[in-house]
Amino acid sequence: MNNLKSHLFETNAVKVCHGDKPFWYTSGKIGPYFINTHFVYGSEEDAANFLSFIDENKDEKLNLPKKLLDKVLNQYENNSIFHDVVTEMIEFIKSNINVDEIDCISGGERRDWYFSVIASYLLEKPHLTIFKDLTSVESDSRFENTKVTTSLNGKKVLHIADLMNQASSYIRAWIPAIQDLGGELVWSLVLVDRMQGGKERLEDLGIRAFSIAQIDEALFEMAFEKGMIDEAQLQLVRNFIADPDGSMEKFVKEHPEFIENALHADAKTAGRVKLCIDSHFYGL
Repeated sequence: MNNLKSHLFETNAVKVCHGDKPFWYTSGKIGPYFINTHFVYGSEEDAANFLSFIDENKDEKLNLPKKLLDKVLNQYENNSIFHDVVTEMIEFIKSNINVDEIDCISGGERRDWYFSVIASYLLEKPHLTIFKDLTSVESDSRFENTKVTTSLNGKKVLHIADLMNQASSYIRAWIPAIQDLGGELVWSLVLVDRMQGGKERLEDLGIRAFSIAQIDEALFEMAFEKGMIDEAQLQLVRNFIADPDGSMEKFVKEHPEFIENALHADAKTAGRVKLCIDSHFYGL
């Protein structure tokens, strides 16, 4: 079985740029890698199709969880990559958390559902499907019965998400949604932690925070050793991890054409370039 870390690169869930073409982020900054954790659902195409399916069905809140289960269970049984990832996730949970203490597993709209729904089914735990408007529905572990959640009555909850940045979604939405129902978010599990302080923010709140993979130098060294990225890509990532702003400022100064070319790219990229210039990032 290949592990999650390998599948992140095989599916382009973690994509590393070539030396002269960093990625533009929504913040207006640039960096050498881009992360779409949900691609380990099997492929970028499979992940996009499931996201479209969610969007088409999410307004039918009581019917949605069973529809999600049918989709992810079929993918789990027929796609080796997703099967590998889910198997590793379940083993990780069993190794790090006393499963008997978990009363409920939650996942938030939308990408959490790739992983939280199948975990509930395989661990035989009820699932709390939380929406962006902070409403939620609760399903039994077989997803045969779903009801609007009115109270969690002190239940201990494990929240499963695809990616951790600074835990802003937790702070803004998932923690309040669970607390307002009288539940307690005791554990958090993410497939990938970007190492941007989210874990520490959750632990400051008394939540035990776990991740299966971390965006650190060791992850990219593994990819290099397996031939998934080259030495130039590895060095660019190393420089970025050591000094994100400084390394990218150095890149911009050494490649003056990069900004100009990006300004004449597609509208989304041009908008991010303008944000970068307006924010005076990288000495611009």
